[in-house]
Amino acid sequence: MNQIKIFVVEDDTWYASFLCHYLSLNQEYDVEKYTTGKDCLNNLHKKPSIITLDFTLPDMTGKELLIKIKKIQPEVPIIIISGQNDITTAVDLIKEGACDYIVKNEETTSRLWNTIRLQKENISLKTENERLKKEVSKKYDFSKTIIGESKELRKVFDVLEKAADTPVSVTITGETGTGKELIAKAIHFRSSRNGKPFVAVNIGAIPKELVESELFGYEKGAYTGAHTRKAGIFEEASGGTIFLDEIAEMDLSIQSKFLRVLQEREVKRIGGSSLIKVDVRIITASHKNLAEEVQKGNFRTDLYYRIMGIPINLPPLRERGKDIIILAKHFADSYCKENNLKKVTFTEDAISKLLSYSYPGNIRELKSTIELSVVLSDSNIIDSGKINFTPVENHVADLNKNMTLEEHMFCVIKNYLNKYGNNPTDVAKRLGISRATIYRYMKEMNY
Repeated sequence: MNQIKIFVVEDDTWYASFLCHYLSLNQEYDVEKYTTGKDCLNNLHKKPSIITLDFTLPDMTGKELLIKIKKIQPEVPIIIISGQNDITTAVDLIKEGACDYIVKNEETTSRLWNTIRLQKENISLKTENERLKKEVSKKYDFSKTIIGESKELRKVFDVLEKAADTPVSVTITGETGTGKELIAKAIHFRSSRNGKPFVAVNIGAIPKELVESELFGYEKGAYTGAHTRKAGIFEEASGGTIFLDEIAEMDLSIQSKFLRVLQEREVKRIGGSSLIKVDVRIITASHKNLAEEVQKGNFRTDLYYRIMGIPINLPPLRERGKDIIILAKHFADSYCKENNLKKVTFTEDAISKLLSYSYPGNIRELKSTIELSVVLSDSNIIDSGKINFTPVENHVADLNKNMTLEEHMFCVIKNYLNKYGNNPTDVAKRLGISRATIYRYMKEMNY
């Protein structure tokens, strides 16, 4: 049981003993009493959770002591207990940081009990929030989140540590599928902004005419269809981090407005007149070379230098050597665990096949390929025949490298149905999945 340490600062020894006895009835409270302000200050190293403070002390006023305590431990809740029923004094002390002002009368103990209970709940919430922040930081530990041991990846780790510890912008470059959003999240959750929002937006996935409203928001009636006010992502992410993927796809007209927001740290909603202050960190990413886009006239030079900050280039998977096998085993283990399947192993020929491929779709393609190989395997051993970078048995037409696992499964099941006479039972046995799954896919395919 975690105890709440309470300091009772009261120069009336009888009243101090009374309060200490009353509060000690709760076994979760560890209560200590002090009769002077100096004694209280000399013991602040014990880190009290809550302090009750008499307004009139022999060596200083309650207000003087309150101010001194707040300079040393600004977060500690302080409850003033006074014989003066003075609203002006109470308001003044609340402004200085006291959490409550209680007058000494027949209701003092019950009022004090309730106030401490509320402060205890607040302390518990803060403690839980700190625990969750630490858990998130552990979760996004670079060496645990970003899997691999290659020299190329170690270089990335070195830059990531510096990026997490500074407030400057970050630009991430790399081929599609190399994990740019994962890197952005890791930076955010390892930074001082980890308790604030992380908002990710793919500029290339938003119609050009909607990018401005997505970024800056709009007022009700700003244009046809704007039935309510909407905050943009700059407002939504205030205090936190915005990750703008495929920044090179931003239209030049929006680039100028985006640059102004970065310079002024304020936005104006479409159709609005007031400026709204925002505090965000910007992380951008692109699979294109931004310097080349500047040379082509597709990207503003001033914006390029504004967002560049710390550059991080993610190596393509084909350059990461044995990281391919480490990732393959990780994806296989994760998929088996999520689907209650027996753990699989890879044969030597499977490993050779994995290492010899160029992975145009990078990590995303490897993940999809490995999960598909687990589904297709008749046992817990994955050989080279179960690893398909090209159409399955050459009967499935053009598996796109950007396909999801679900889309791959459509192709595989359709191929097997064609091959085995549209017999769901036979196909289910051969693929090692349930007939219900086959029927679901058939229904979705209108097969």
